[in-house]
Amino acid sequence: MREISLPPYQNTPRDAVVTTIDYADGTLFPLHDHPRGQFAYAASGVITVFTEAGNWVVPPQRGIWVPAQLPHSMQMRGAVTLHNTYIRKQAARRLGLPGQCQVLEVSPLLRHLLLKAIDVPTRYSSQGRDGHLMGLLLHEIAGMPALSLNAPLPAEPRLAKVCCDFLTQPSLEVGIDEMAVRAGMSRRSFTRYFRLHTGVSYIEWRQQACLLEAIVLLGKGQSVTQVAMSLGYSSSSAFTTVFKQRLGEVPSRYFAEQLV
Repeated sequence: MREISLPPYQNTPRDAVVTTIDYADGTLFPLHDHPRGQFAYAASGVITVFTEAGNWVVPPQRGIWVPAQLPHSMQMRGAVTLHNTYIRKQAARRLGLPGQCQVLEVSPLLRHLLLKAIDVPTRYSSQGRDGHLMGLLLHEIAGMPALSLNAPLPAEPRLAKVCCDFLTQPSLEVGIDEMAVRAGMSRRSFTRYFRLHTGVSYIEWRQQACLLEAIVLLGKGQSVTQVAMSLGYSSSSAFTTVFKQRLGEVPSRYFAEQLV
């Protein structure tokens, strides 16, 4: 696991510290962890996060919670403006934040709080205006609804390998029989073990993995038609239908710019 130098604010005696930074497309932070929990908000661009449990995709104007000391890698897909809120473990437990990664919705209030918190000094007064602002920020993060934007990775080594390979080039055209052959299993064993280790069928997992890749590609400016064809959908309308069923909006509305 990669060792990274810790900025001074990681040890600041405050429950939360907010930073902001712009990243170029493709910027990658290899496997690492933080002593504090991290709420990473993508003000623009798309983020992907990988752990041994799976991968997560964070669309623009959403965020991801990464618990303290959880090994993860993070990559910027497109130019990304990232607002990070680093939260002490004690505060995370008090707020009931989960013990695993989770993509979260971000309310208009939370977006405004993040923008205000960027200017709060690292050692702010806990009893003053800045302290109350940061307290409200933490409660708003903890109150955000979760989004199903991840594909779990099975712990079984053969399945984990073929799933990781699939995620590098997801396509609806990769069927059960092909995956079973790649894993060195019979079709029956593959389907049984896949559900046992992921909680879903391979077909459901494949659709979710393709949907996550679609978010990345759309976020980087590809057209709906380009994305549909590259992922093996029969038509752009079929892709749009699945996208709306799973995410509640058609792609054009889902990626519509929101005012902050």
